Amino acid sequence: MSSDFHGSTGITPPKGPASYSTYKSPYGPKYTVNANVAGWTFKSASRLGMTLGAFGGVAGFFALYFFSDVPKVRKDIWQKVPLIGQHFVKEVPPSDNPF
Repeated sequence: MSSDFHGSTGITPPKGPASYSTYKSPYGPKYTVNANVAGWTFKSASRLGMTLGAFGGVAGFFALYFFSDVPKVRKDIWQKVPLIGQHFVKEVPPSDNPF
């Protein structure tokens, strides 16, 4: 009796995947497998990076405009932008100042 054969069940367990390479016909199309890391090729990774960068840029621009009334954001960021910085200078007239 072989050590792989189970006498009680009569079943021989499978050994695993075959170790031979796939046949490639000399008359078939010539193809190559693209280099990848965990399934991500350079083209798909760069496309994903561009998409995420675009969404990140839009989200950052939205966040700056959403928080543009916060004095720290207005003073430290928006007033230093060359062409539109003067739009964000907010001066309170002395008559409206409670102190």
